[in-house]
Amino acid sequence: MGYRDRFQIPDLGVGVGFRAPHHAKVLGETPPMDWFEVISDNYLLEPPIPVSKVERLRDKYRVVPHGVSMSIGSSDPLDRDYLARLKRFVRRIDAPWCSDHLCWTGVDGVVINDLLPMPYTKEAIAHVVERVKHVQSTLEVPFSIENVSSYMTYRASTMTEWEFLGEIAERADCGILFDVNNVFVSAHNHGFDANEYVDAMPVDRVVQVHLAGHTNKGKYLLDTHSDHVRGEVWALYRRTLRRVGRVSTLIEWDEDIPEWDVLAAEAEKARDVRREEGMPWPKAS
Repeated sequence: MGYRDRFQIPDLGVGVGFRAPHHAKVLGETPPMDWFEVISDNYLLEPPIPVSKVERLRDKYRVVPHGVSMSIGSSDPLDRDYLARLKRFVRRIDAPWCSDHLCWTGVDGVVINDLLPMPYTKEAIAHVVERVKHVQSTLEVPFSIENVSSYMTYRASTMTEWEFLGEIAERADCGILFDVNNVFVSAHNHGFDANEYVDAMPVDRVVQVHLAGHTNKGKYLLDTHSDHVRGEVWALYRRTLRRVGRVSTLIEWDEDIPEWDVLAAEAEKARDVRREEGMPWPKAS
């Protein structure tokens, strides 16, 4: 039995991030949307955003927390206090799963506030696997790791990024938050085949998909989450759906955030792709 089946991870349909410019509209008007993702760190760090706002959101929609500062790949010890606070938050909003990035964000207590890639080595796999196991057992909900966009590589790497990600997920027995835009961005930046990455994903491990816009700087693409999803990324999303099947999808739009109707229309595009691929969205509960 696959990971999604064992943990009874639902397909929530298509959602968007719960961002400040839309808080009043979402909480006041309850516009149609399948589900929402919240940045968990906003409700854990000091000073936190009041959790009561997320509880009000949870009264209306399913909510999934997504982190940006766990630093699962760092050599620093895992922050046990952070994990305890995250566990309380996850329980408080009855989250079906939670996630963070397969990266490191600092070392020796210095936080860089960036999602830095890891060297793709067996030693790094062994290091991360034990940390992911600890996180998932501590949180007591399914935990997924997300592939990050990258702009540099390591000479020490001995395998591809998709081999690295897949082996960690299998050995740690965790899920994958598959960011399709990040695959496209990194493929452009490093010259690999994005389709090969998609085709290598362990199907039953993918519990969620991210879609976002990026910024073209010529030699490099930047994962800015500041625009519409590009056509090439939509095509890669179709390929992903054909491989992994029905899976919750999120539109990320975190910079130059548009009016609600623009964001909602972008989510509807993802629903259209799902319908065209024979995967209509469910009624989120």
